[in-house]
Amino acid sequence: MRTVQRTVPAPEDLGTDVIGIPAGSDLELDLRLEAVMEGVLVSGSVRGQAVGECVRCLEEVVEDVDVTLQELYVYPDRAAVALEDGDDDEDVRELEGDLVDLEPALRDTVVPVLPFQPLCGPDCPGLCSECGARLADDPDHTHEILDPRWAALGGLTSTQDDTKES
Repeated sequence: MRTVQRTVPAPEDLGTDVIGIPAGSDLELDLRLEAVMEGVLVSGSVRGQAVGECVRCLEEVVEDVDVTLQELYVYPDRAAVALEDGDDDEDVRELEGDLVDLEPALRDTVVPVLPFQPLCGPDCPGLCSECGARLADDPDHTHEILDPRWAALGGLTSTQDDTKES
């Protein structure tokens, strides 16, 4: 068994369109590598910061990510046997000599824990549907909107007011 603690740059596209860990930002890996019969069992934690936009007001959202990683990397001869037994090719992670490619395992672990609809705060009111103003900045923000179906009646009141005055 060997423990590894490293800070590595995040790979490209580690997230969704709304939120993700920016490429090149620090990912802290605290891993344990264990030799087992089938190959090498990699387990531990991955920490980083995801950056995105609030889905209601489009303000920046920064969330700490701390997930547990556990993946088995099999020896090449064991991988061939696993594939013959009907395991899906994507389910079998194979050792490449003495190297372990963690990027696919990182994606499979980090992306599902990111919020599907990130919010800057649980009570974020969002943006005004009329003018786009941020409602959190002005809670009393309103617009007087006349329903277009009643617009013709608005002209009648001004005509009646004019006839009463004459």
